[in-house]
Amino acid sequence: MTPTSAAKPALWVTIAETLATEIGEGLYRPGDKLPTEAELSVRFGVNRHTVRHALSSLSERGTVHARRGAGVFVTAQPTLYQLGRRVRFHQNVLTAGQTPSRRITRAETCPAPAQDAEMLRLPAGAAVHLVEGISMADGQPLAVFRSAFPAERFPGLLEAMSREASVTAALSACGLADYTRAETRLTAKLADPVLALALQIKPGGPVLRTEAVNVDGEGVPVEHGTTWFAGDRVTLKVAPD
Repeated sequence: MTPTSAAKPALWVTIAETLATEIGEGLYRPGDKLPTEAELSVRFGVNRHTVRHALSSLSERGTVHARRGAGVFVTAQPTLYQLGRRVRFHQNVLTAGQTPSRRITRAETCPAPAQDAEMLRLPAGAAVHLVEGISMADGQPLAVFRSAFPAERFPGLLEAMSREASVTAALSACGLADYTRAETRLTAKLADPVLALALQIKPGGPVLRTEAVNVDGEGVPVEHGTTWFAGDRVTLKVAPD
């Protein structure tokens, strides 16, 4: 092998650097979808395996991320997410200039697990609505959530959740006009395989977990919730609002 050939970078490295430069110059902006593997193969005159290797390299750097069945997108800047007395996912994402959405993966009524009963100040065996899902910003998973609500107080909550765009709107439809955050606990974690799959990150990736209790105007708990944020997609800001 000659010194010249030894110094020549692999094709996938060149492709990755070319795309990274174009992203840096603004040809592809945060949130934009990159051309398909087939299109990039034609552009660079290589096979799709080489393109896939280049895109994987960019993904490992955090420059792009893949959405299953949708394609590869330029990673947006971390969402500024404010934690205070009134924490609203929908409003936080809108304020960050992004479009909020969610996908509910579980919605059922069952006897309260011990921790939920304790946090909601419910007697053992009391019914709660358990709601789990994925919260997104511009279509990219931002967080996985799990919330428990007292079923006796909000009998129609699950139906309201199915038609309303946010938890706040669903609770309002059930007669709760306002609620505030009583406390929030923050913990740094590493994503297990199931959580990583939901957030579309690598297993072992950084996750910020928040556990919180929301209360009504009389201080009565109305929600016990845990949220796991993709660590590199959010900046949590604690504010005394």
